[in-house]
Amino acid sequence: MIYAVGIGPGSTRTMTYEAMYAIENSDVVVGYKTYIDLIKDIIKDKEVVSNGMKQEIERVKKAVEIAKTGKTVAVISSGDAGVYGMAGLVLELAEHEDVKIISGVTASTAAAAVLGAPLMHDYCHISLSDLLTPLDLIYKRVELAAQGDFVMCIYNPRSNGRPDYLKNAFEIIKKYKHISTPVGIVKNAERENQKSVVCTLGTIDYDDIDMLSIVIVGNSSTYIKNNKIITRRGYKL
Repeated sequence: MIYAVGIGPGSTRTMTYEAMYAIENSDVVVGYKTYIDLIKDIIKDKEVVSNGMKQEIERVKKAVEIAKTGKTVAVISSGDAGVYGMAGLVLELAEHEDVKIISGVTASTAAAAVLGAPLMHDYCHISLSDLLTPLDLIYKRVELAAQGDFVMCIYNPRSNGRPDYLKNAFEIIKKYKHISTPVGIVKNAERENQKSVVCTLGTIDYDDIDMLSIVIVGNSSTYIKNNKIITRRGYKL
């Protein structure tokens, strides 16, 4: 049996009961070292298999090998296993093993709760990491989402190797959204050292943003009230 488990944004208090149950009932926990460290207090009695970044395929192959021996394996992802997580790889690489996907609180909804209620209407997720997706395709998705007036949740917004991708994306967005459009930034959502900033398309400070940040850009009905971001659903008040 293989569980693909979303452990939430980073603290055990934001894990679902189902995620906790799956981990408790697993013999082996497999995951990226950083995520293993986030739940180390609840897996002390487990066999643990961990490795570094860009080794996702190797992790899942190892999990499948272990499951073939009859052990129950939990392959963990931060957030939701099916949102930029490990669920897809587990399903692709599993052979005859039973697989159960365990959902979790993903970074965008965790960040949204910190910021207020920015996701009250149609929204999309776009990752600015071009490790697995061509950059021109990423920018095309940014443009179409902005043109469609979606609220936009931007994952992997900025890193040392990609210092200008977010700025470039915002220049595209500004063709369709006013510079007064609210923007929320949450770093380390639901983890230690959480930090949030409410600003606009025209006042964003890119230096506030790194790979541990989620950036949420509002739509034409989004506004700021008492330093909280609200996207109108359309109710007549």
